[in-house]
Amino acid sequence: MAVEDLVQWVDAFSALLREFPITDFAFLSYPLVLTVVGGIVLYYTHTDYWDRPKRYTVPGPKKPDEIRILEHPTLKVPGSTAIQCYMPATGQFLGLVNPSTPTGIDRAIAQAASAQETWACTSFAERRKVLRTMLQHILDNQEQICQVSSMDSGKTMVDAQLGEIMVTAEKLQWTIKHGEEALKPSRRPTNLLMAYKKNTVHYEPLGVVAALVSWNYPFHNLIGPIISSIFAGNGVVVKVSEQTCWSAAYYTSIARGALVAHGHDPQLIQSAVCWPQTAGHLTSHSGISHLTFIGSRPVCHHVAASAAKNLVPVIAELGGKDAAIILDSAERDLKRIANILMRGTFQASGQNCIGIERIIAGPRVYEKLVAMLEPRVKALRLGLDKDVGAMVSDASFTRLEKLVDDAIASGARLLAGGKRYSHPDHPSGFYFTPTLLVDVTPDMAIANEECFGPIMTLLRAPSSSAADILSLANAPDFGLGSSVYGSDSDPALRDIVRGIRAGGVAVNDFAVYYAVQLPFGGVGGSGYGRFAGEEGLRGLCNLKSVCEDRFGWLGVRTAIPPPVRYPVRSQETGWRFTRGVVGLGYALTLKEKLRALVDVVRNG
Repeated sequence: MAVEDLVQWVDAFSALLREFPITDFAFLSYPLVLTVVGGIVLYYTHTDYWDRPKRYTVPGPKKPDEIRILEHPTLKVPGSTAIQCYMPATGQFLGLVNPSTPTGIDRAIAQAASAQETWACTSFAERRKVLRTMLQHILDNQEQICQVSSMDSGKTMVDAQLGEIMVTAEKLQWTIKHGEEALKPSRRPTNLLMAYKKNTVHYEPLGVVAALVSWNYPFHNLIGPIISSIFAGNGVVVKVSEQTCWSAAYYTSIARGALVAHGHDPQLIQSAVCWPQTAGHLTSHSGISHLTFIGSRPVCHHVAASAAKNLVPVIAELGGKDAAIILDSAERDLKRIANILMRGTFQASGQNCIGIERIIAGPRVYEKLVAMLEPRVKALRLGLDKDVGAMVSDASFTRLEKLVDDAIASGARLLAGGKRYSHPDHPSGFYFTPTLLVDVTPDMAIANEECFGPIMTLLRAPSSSAADILSLANAPDFGLGSSVYGSDSDPALRDIVRGIRAGGVAVNDFAVYYAVQLPFGGVGGSGYGRFAGEEGLRGLCNLKSVCEDRFGWLGVRTAIPPPVRYPVRSQETGWRFTRGVVGLGYALTLKEKLRALVDVVRNG
């Protein structure tokens, strides 16, 4: 009867809905949508009046009065210790930078340490104000920041916007909105024996931390560690690459300017550049409490060995051989996916830590994908005002050409590029032709070694099964990022996400885990530890475990029971008593706990 009544009620309610004059209220839909959208926008953008950012100005880097093109651009100048800076895209001379000496590094660390003593006492609200002001300055001056990055590293303005501005703005916004939540003391559970205790973990500043960063994104790689370090209450020294040190002073001034705007000591933030033989002075320095390293595996061996001298903890991000996996179930989505593969492979001329290094395609979509990608890769134009910019130097050109040639000799097909390019307008620039190499097999060197250049490789999977895909994806000794494309209903999709050996997986997208501040890092040959997100912030802190009395005000505190007080009257009695305590706390059944209670009472 109840079921019949429910059916009748549902039918009657449905009839009322059909008869409801919804069109009479259609005029409300537009303002309703605007209200909802406006509320969402307001939620994400609203700031209190007192938290509004302050404007400040920073002069750009000094450019030479005359344009001079270097015939053979190099960092070292005969007869000088200075670092020669130039535009990789054109060979234009930018200036000379004096490298830091051990004495200069000592001074920078001491200045940061002095400023950090005061900064450590600031509130999260004060630190947010600094970051919000820094964010506003970056947004106001993004064109100049991109132009400087383009000049110093050879990337196009679009690549600079995506890889320098957007990700930095996201890191700032995430830290402003969620940083305090990640670093405020967190409550932890207790147990039966310690029920009268309350437990918290406090995240306290370490002191002065350091970061050694790579050259591929000179702005973001410098500012990123600064954001996390100072929000955690630390001072920071960032060692930039000599390849892109021309922009470092300008970018450092942007971060320092936000501190000055709010009355804080700008010496909290330091940057340095030095030749490799001097870097060990920083990495083994007793004044450094933590190191973040972004670079190559061979260099990391030296950094880790140097840091070990003073037991300085290291987080290492060492690049990858990231796989983009295209399952057969993604067949209807290939046009969109092809666009993503192009951007993921050729952005920053392939000099991207989480760039796509391998495309693994299922047998049904493989040839279709090749047919889509070939004309697109061939159509790519080289130049700062075109599609693909320059590489930072020609140091890897011979290696890249050999990898391509060896793959061809082993059966791969070269459909585009494969060699260095002499730009007709910029013969002193460093360009490598966008390359498409198909029919690559997992035994080829190019399928296992990081290219870090504009080279797209395709591997054909025997099937779209998780086992066949994972055997290819997990073959190299790298594990930084990855991406998987397929139908949401494809069971292989989830199996691959679970089975791939990587620090991050983007499902039906590329590298978005970095764009939302998830913890970032790799496994295996791609390094260890994480930066970004909650884990990254907490990694820059001393995790202090605090255990306190919950009812201390009532006099409920730990007391040493007579059977175990020194001098111990009887080992046998004391042992039975402590056995009872252990059983009371950890026995698995009620009967065993009661037996343990008897032990405690009898021997107490």
